[in-house]
Amino acid sequence: DCKLGLKRTLDIAIDIAHAMEYLHYNSFVQVVHCDLKPENVLLDEAMTSHVTDFGIARLTCGTQSMGTLTSTLSIKGSVGYIAPEYGLGGSVTTEGDVYSYGISLLEMLTRKRPTDDMFVENLNLRKWVVSAFPDGLMEILDRSLLQNNWWDGGRHGRSRRLLQA
Repeated sequence: DCKLGLKRTLDIAIDIAHAMEYLHYNSFVQVVHCDLKPENVLLDEAMTSHVTDFGIARLTCGTQSMGTLTSTLSIKGSVGYIAPEYGLGGSVTTEGDVYSYGISLLEMLTRKRPTDDMFVENLNLRKWVVSAFPDGLMEILDRSLLQNNWWDGGRHGRSRRLLQA
């Protein structure tokens, strides 16, 4: 459980976004990961992020599925990261990966997992963050992210504006 500063955390998030952009729009065949979460991102010695574990990924051509990289027929993924429409029988799309990326980003910034014990009944990570936005945002962020920020000398003004964007 490595504590990274805000700049390093945002660098990792940007690396993941670039990987998803490549898989969704720039690879020979469109790839939908279907299980994007922090545990499926590895860091190399230079702290560059690499998206891994394509065991349930799907290859698509536009909106039509070309099959899976495994023999599974149902949509699977990790609880808390799966797009809600998948649970309602929705088809695999890049938007599902975008949802999973958003949940992963919230976890990286708050250090709360979507399966944390505090999320019961109708409360989940996304709703918890939305309820804190914008005024309570700094209170739900992981404190280690805000230590020794290189851009504001410890004041939260610029950090708050950056995170609200």
